[in-house]
Amino acid sequence: MSKSNVVNLPEWTRAGSKDKNQKEALGTRLKVWGTKLPVIQFIAVKKWVLLLSLMGFLLGRAMILDELTPFAAAYFAVIVFMRRDSMLPVAAAIVLGSLFTPFPGAIVVAAELIIFYLIYKGLENFQRVDLSYAPLMVFVASFMVGLFQVVIGPSLTWYPLMMAAIDAILGFVLTLVFLQALPLFTYKQKSRALRNEEVLCLIILLASVMTGLVGWTINGLSLEHVLSRFLILIFALAGGAPLGAAVGVVTGLILSLADIGAIYQMSLLAFSGMLAGMMQSGRKGAVSIGMLLGSTILSVYFMGPGDVMNSTWETCAAVALFLLTPKGMITAIAKYVPGTADHSRSQHEYARRVRDITADRVTQFSQVFQQLSSSFGQIPRAAEAGKSDREMEDFMNTVTEGACAGCIRRTHCWDAKFYQTYRYMTDMMTTVEECPDITAAQLPPEWSRICGRTGEVLEVMKGQYELYQHDMRWKRQIYDSRQFVAEQLSGVSQVMEDLAKEIKREGQAMYRQESQIREALEKLGLSIHSIEILSLDPGRVEIEVVHAYTRGFDECRKMIAPLLSDILEENIAVVSETAVHPREGLSMVTFGSAKAYEISSGVAAAAMGGDMLSGDSFSTVELGNGTFAVSISDGMGNGERARMESSAALSMLEKLLQSGMDEKLAVKSVNSILLLRSPDEFYATVDMALIDQYSAQTIFMKIASAPSFIRRGSEVIPVTASNLPIGIIKDIEVDLVTMQLRPGDILIMMTDGIYDAPGYAVNKEIWMKRLIQELEGDDPQDMADELLDKVIRYQGNEVHDDMTIVVSRVDHYHPEWSSLHMPGVGRMERPRTVS
Repeated sequence: MSKSNVVNLPEWTRAGSKDKNQKEALGTRLKVWGTKLPVIQFIAVKKWVLLLSLMGFLLGRAMILDELTPFAAAYFAVIVFMRRDSMLPVAAAIVLGSLFTPFPGAIVVAAELIIFYLIYKGLENFQRVDLSYAPLMVFVASFMVGLFQVVIGPSLTWYPLMMAAIDAILGFVLTLVFLQALPLFTYKQKSRALRNEEVLCLIILLASVMTGLVGWTINGLSLEHVLSRFLILIFALAGGAPLGAAVGVVTGLILSLADIGAIYQMSLLAFSGMLAGMMQSGRKGAVSIGMLLGSTILSVYFMGPGDVMNSTWETCAAVALFLLTPKGMITAIAKYVPGTADHSRSQHEYARRVRDITADRVTQFSQVFQQLSSSFGQIPRAAEAGKSDREMEDFMNTVTEGACAGCIRRTHCWDAKFYQTYRYMTDMMTTVEECPDITAAQLPPEWSRICGRTGEVLEVMKGQYELYQHDMRWKRQIYDSRQFVAEQLSGVSQVMEDLAKEIKREGQAMYRQESQIREALEKLGLSIHSIEILSLDPGRVEIEVVHAYTRGFDECRKMIAPLLSDILEENIAVVSETAVHPREGLSMVTFGSAKAYEISSGVAAAAMGGDMLSGDSFSTVELGNGTFAVSISDGMGNGERARMESSAALSMLEKLLQSGMDEKLAVKSVNSILLLRSPDEFYATVDMALIDQYSAQTIFMKIASAPSFIRRGSEVIPVTASNLPIGIIKDIEVDLVTMQLRPGDILIMMTDGIYDAPGYAVNKEIWMKRLIQELEGDDPQDMADELLDKVIRYQGNEVHDDMTIVVSRVDHYHPEWSSLHMPGVGRMERPRTVS
């Protein structure tokens, strides 16, 4: 058909349309034109109806043991429930196919269809019809017809009654099978991942359809044999040996039920399907050769010389159809079959599309939060800009109404001497603002000559000023809250933007790298079930491996991790290990980049006066992304309330940093939360060190905390910063101190109970340096205990304030097992990101 003759079909010509006038118009054109183009259009529009009708015709003709017809009623029942628009043509095709069965096959099939439809209409009238009732409805319809045959038969014996029951039971089972398989042949949306039972039901449906071809031949070649082998060839190429053998077994079994003389077909087709599937890697040619070999070898055992040649020609005809089958059709089938490469690739593509959509959504939400943050941030500034003139006018009007309303000179003052009176009121307002407790006797004497009620005006103005100050406090708190919300929205926006980048980064497919790792591990003799690479970024490697482990051998740490270290040229360690199927011996192990540095810590603390509960809090935790946080906080005062404030400050700060929020914004957020949540003046100091375990680069956040010290050999380096505690004022300034630590460095952090122990007469920094230099050994816990003991002894064995010391040592990470080099295994090329 030439390109100029291509016609785009309108929407209303699709299958299932209910517009009768448009259908009639299309039918008229099909009749009038009389050319090939309208026929092609009709086939394109009605392709599903024609396919379903053809299947109905063959299923109407299909029989088991030359007397049972369970396929027709089961197929018709599924059509009624799932494709009611195709019910009439399919019913006609089934009855037409049943005409080719022995008498009274057509009458029995027609009666079953009618009884089923009557049951369906009855349930529909009572609004009780449901798809789950379909198998039972088929059983009732088939058994009623079979029972009627037995009753009117020549003799009432147990054999025909048993066959009627078997026919009804088979109809019940086939209905369940067709309910799973038939949706694949409709225009409805199909599942992208078929379950194994759905694939099996599809094979049973196709084999049942081929049963309708039993007895039909072309030039001596049996059609059911040709098509069954063609079906096996397609599934063997799509799914390999397991699927090819399964199709052969099911198809051979159902064909042998229709023709008991063909029982050998089950073993012949199963062996041929297995052999063809084993040669799947050779594509169509090799699969065809496997089918020819399998069918020919078993034909020699089961048949005579003439039948062997006939079977061979049937296989050749199936191979010819197979070679003419478009590659796209086989690829489409393979996408639905679990376990195939095409199915895995389609699942990866689907997952990638979902990740991209999710990342785009997260980016959109990030932009929304950023816009909201900008809007909230503009509201306080707009209010501040318009405050002075409007509020000055309101204040002046209120004072005038309160002080001048009953004065007889009001008209004289505000009409004749407006500017003088207005200046007098303005000066008095300024005086009250500078000195709220001023009295009338302290006012300038010249004001009494301007206004005779100066004292009354002053009292009214002082009262209004107090109200004004109260309003301003609430407004400032509202402004502060809005600013806090704006900062939080901005922080959330940044976190979501980083999350979107992370999702897109994880969406990279690394099939080649996974294959390289699998090949290297299998050379070691390991049984690898699956490999999934989540990230190959230097220092951020994350690989999940499911393998068959041997209890007690610990292959993942002794073999897999060292081999990955050699392939990736960086230290790889076991992050986590989980038993997936303990009975099958499968374990999922997550491998990640080993940290270049490791942190060991020790803590010593004492509460004021020897109490049990200290107001200090400390924490040593890994925040993720290779950052280790060592933190200490001192709440105002002592006891439970101070402990609550300090622990809340540390907990909130760690959570915000773990989410990916910027350090300064995290501190400001915690400060705002403490300001808003407590009306009392409670505050807390914060001393936190964020140590990068890949580079030992350390960021110190010191909020009104005591100095920290780094002992490097015989040298002691102080780390200080001048910031106010959090929870006191709104606009807190955060100074971050960045330092490069070295292996062997010992970080000592303390609260002011330790640092202020010598009192004000001693240089505290020099005194603390001397104590640290005198510490023996390098174990963090021993150093913390020894330092606390020295400070308490210096104070005469008395604890005047809460004391807490956290000591952390930075060391090189030494992997338990060195890298393992395998000859012939090269270094891995990591994916590169081009920005």
